[in-house]
Amino acid sequence: MTRNIVISGGGTGIGLAAARVFAADGDRVLLLGRRAGVLEEAGVPGALTYAVDLADPAGVRSVARFVAEEFGTVDVLVHSAGGNGLREPEEPAGDPLHAVAHLWSVNFRINTLSAVLLTEALAERLAEPGGRVLFLSSIAAYRGSGTGAYAAAKAALHPYAHDLARRLGPRGITVNVVAPGYVEDTEFFGDAIGEERREQLIAETSTGRSGTPGDIAATLHWLASPGAGHITSQIIQVNGGAERGH
Repeated sequence: MTRNIVISGGGTGIGLAAARVFAADGDRVLLLGRRAGVLEEAGVPGALTYAVDLADPAGVRSVARFVAEEFGTVDVLVHSAGGNGLREPEEPAGDPLHAVAHLWSVNFRINTLSAVLLTEALAERLAEPGGRVLFLSSIAAYRGSGTGAYAAAKAALHPYAHDLARRLGPRGITVNVVAPGYVEDTEFFGDAIGEERREQLIAETSTGRSGTPGDIAATLHWLASPGAGHITSQIIQVNGGAERGH
């Protein structure tokens, strides 16, 4: 049966890989993101696109109206939007504390608030029973991210997901989090990552390789399947064992 899938951050990386997996099943997919051109060029068969800043309540309300008109019911909601706040536009140089406040605020907006607002806006449209809400966290939520800002923003999704699972469980809706490790072919590190850093990240795994968007997409696809219907309020780590260290 055709399902309705909403994917934030669906134009690149993990979100795009997930969109392609669901579309291959014949599902109807809506791709959300801030860059209209990127969404339109994604090339997911039959996908709808909607450009929006998901940290803006007014923008999220407009998405909810669009979903109501085009889909009605949402079977699977995937939160892949977010990323490295260090790559967002910087404020003018000045007081160092202002720079800290900016970095933490940006990470919270793009990684936490965007997911929460979209979830709350679409919560009443989730299919019941059988609806799925899936968040993308990070290995950084367990071991930090250098500044702490990105890691904290991703870690904040964990208690929200647990609370949401309890709230939506009586309606037959599951809520889970997937926490990737180092994944290549995404925009997280910008144009490139240094070879020494890349080798270090791969060496931390037990599998001896980096993750791929396809690895994460396959996990999301399974969590959205009927076979995962009794799995909820879980954080699934997909990092080749890197979180355990060596």
